[in-house]
Amino acid sequence: MSPPLRLLCIGSSGQAARALAIRGKAHGVEVVLAGRPGTDLLHPDTVTARIAELRPDVVVNAAAYTAVDRAESDVEAAFAANAEGAGAVAAAARRHGLPVVHLSTDYVFGGALGRPRREDDPIAPLCVYGRSKAEGEQAVAAANPDHAILRIAWVYAPFGANFLMTMLRLAAERTRVRVVHDQVGAPTCALDVADGVLRVAANLAGDASAGLRGVFHMAPEGACSWAEFAEAIFAESRARGGPAAAVERIGTRDYPTPAVRPADSRLDSGKIAREHRVALPHWRERVGPAVASRLAEEHGGHGR
Repeated sequence: MSPPLRLLCIGSSGQAARALAIRGKAHGVEVVLAGRPGTDLLHPDTVTARIAELRPDVVVNAAAYTAVDRAESDVEAAFAANAEGAGAVAAAARRHGLPVVHLSTDYVFGGALGRPRREDDPIAPLCVYGRSKAEGEQAVAAANPDHAILRIAWVYAPFGANFLMTMLRLAAERTRVRVVHDQVGAPTCALDVADGVLRVAANLAGDASAGLRGVFHMAPEGACSWAEFAEAIFAESRARGGPAAAVERIGTRDYPTPAVRPADSRLDSGKIAREHRVALPHWRERVGPAVASRLAEEHGGHGR
């Protein structure tokens, strides 16, 4: 029997990395997380050394500078990680003859089109974070032709720092929460992201077809506003005896932030479905299980 696919994930503490570690076994994939300080995409020699040591079949770059608002005043650090670091990881994988899966974002896009974005739509990032990720995509493609760049959006999990975790915390502190209603997207559970990444990684490792390489959008079915997502979270939490709050729907202008966010983060995932046979379920299907998992964690694994 052949050994399981070995996947080296650069990054160990983020939502995607943690989800990959959780979901790897179900896919028959050995997932090895490599994060700072031992493996740091800002120090490419550490990435190269880790690849040489572990001899993986595929490299996944899930490490990034993700503090969107802080990036506006921390430009150098954002580009160092998201652009230069991303290119360095891809180059290190190429030196070892390995494919790389790189996680990118909807923030590479600008104004709304009135429909979900396709991979060939022009990019026009509105903030430093988006520009750094766009440059990272270009660096990855230039450094390693054996790549799959996966654009994802609105990622959450029952762990880490994300919208779902924030909403449950706020609901425990107050009876009403103000949430933006004029930005739309598809909430994406990190565990579904992991499932998609693992499928794509296996495909790249086992098939040299050109169609499996390039840029892909990976989002669940359906779409909603942030306010509607919050309402779904609270409904699922309330049904399980957890915290819930009323949602006051507000406009983006009522909640100013240093970084400009895309108004429409919907991504057309038809290409990844055709080429990689990856299709994430409707976003509503994953909210309940994620909320239940978080509530159980908060109450000693027994839920409420």
